[in-house]
Amino acid sequence: MGFADNWARLRRAAAFFLVAFVATATSASSTTSAFEPTVDVGGTTLQLNGKGTRYRFAFKVYDMALYTTKKVTSPEELLALPGPKRLQFVALRDLAGTDLGRLFLRGMADNATSEQMNRHTLASTRLIEVFSGRQKMLPGEAFAMNFEPGKGTTFFILGKAQGAPVGDDEFFKLVLKIWFGDSPADRLLRDALLDRTRE
Repeated sequence: MGFADNWARLRRAAAFFLVAFVATATSASSTTSAFEPTVDVGGTTLQLNGKGTRYRFAFKVYDMALYTTKKVTSPEELLALPGPKRLQFVALRDLAGTDLGRLFLRGMADNATSEQMNRHTLASTRLIEVFSGRQKMLPGEAFAMNFEPGKGTTFFILGKAQGAPVGDDEFFKLVLKIWFGDSPADRLLRDALLDRTRE
């Protein structure tokens, strides 16, 4: 294969990744899943703050929505905001339960100190157990995390609570930092959840 053929292949590959990147960037805030404009968490009505799609290597992984007591547009505002919160997800491809739990745990560790992670070993273990208990999430299936101050975080799969709440306020902040910390899982998704994509 000559230089011209190699050059043509490289150009096609570059064009593919450019198109994939642009498509991801322009569609991060558009979801195929419908999210309610408000939800009830512990008797408090929360509003849809933002929604977006998690991409990995240009492939859709899940749609996600953030619900809060009032509109926030920055990670700092969100992490300082008191009151209940909800993270809602809809799988867009087969997601192995064990892998999902481990990815969440790794996202927490990427945005926390070892001391913080050690303080929340029990709650973190429960997070992994919840998702590992399901072989896989199928496309269209929903899962969620509800936080209530003073009670903790409740995990839901297909609308059903997976046991009692776990952790405290700090634990849920570590969960939030998976998407809103200094090393977020997906910066385009973060901006969509904070409704910053039009800035």
